[in-house]
Amino acid sequence: MGREVKRVALDFDWPLNKVWGGFINPHYANSHACAACAGDGYSPEARRLKDQWYGNAPFRPEERGSTPFLPTHPAVRAFAERNVTRSPEYYGRRELDIQREARRLADHFNRGWNHHLNADDVAALVEGGRLMDLTHTWTQESGWQPKKPPYVPTPEEVNVWSLSGFGHCSINQWIVVRAECDRLGIESACQSCNGSGTIWDSPEDKQSADDWTRNEPPAGTGYQIWETVSEGSPISPVFATPEELARWMAGKRWGADDGSPYESWLTFIQGPGWAVSMTMDANGIHTGPDAVL
Repeated sequence: MGREVKRVALDFDWPLNKVWGGFINPHYANSHACAACAGDGYSPEARRLKDQWYGNAPFRPEERGSTPFLPTHPAVRAFAERNVTRSPEYYGRRELDIQREARRLADHFNRGWNHHLNADDVAALVEGGRLMDLTHTWTQESGWQPKKPPYVPTPEEVNVWSLSGFGHCSINQWIVVRAECDRLGIESACQSCNGSGTIWDSPEDKQSADDWTRNEPPAGTGYQIWETVSEGSPISPVFATPEELARWMAGKRWGADDGSPYESWLTFIQGPGWAVSMTMDANGIHTGPDAVL
């Protein structure tokens, strides 16, 4: 999800910020969300587990053999200190304010299964190729490489890891919930829609949707910036040269990008041509073309 340069026809004239029609599957008009699962594809039992994962249903860490986090846990305390330090006007500045925030965070973390995985949950994620932060090492030269010998983190390691950074995503949630359903011998997918979340007007409509392929805008010598957060839409006019496009993009705010300069845009257009919306490292948050330069 981010920004990319497309080479399109100079006379290409599609409205800015409107998803390109060639990227929208028209056959989905002949379908509707499954009423039995409200379109999420989960069985009732799996949905209950999903709600427990996110803390939206009653949950106790002990149910997973996990120990509840205390406000004094180093990871909870560090999280609280960061929050208070970054927003003292909201939290306050005293030690008492840090302790209060630590209690709030501990209560929050103890409500959700996602912070209290057991060994079975971790095994399911490792088998699914997840938890790369813990099972692999990463370098600019080689990318992600598995640790040698292969390493399986403990539930405690994973649960502390989940408190920082991006933590678990919806893919991890689904892998763990599905594995738990398998262990319990219950269905994980909605039986009305076979887990798709979609009911089709006819089998032919579904086949037409499956057979559909997206069409790129007409190719040409022009330069244009597109966003890829949605299916894809142009966010700049078409220009004949990289320099013209860079001048038009310079200083403009687009989502998380707070306005990159002309030089950054020109290097981006002539170089990588694609960037995520935002990256974060030890030096802070990077947006727009600066996310990859």
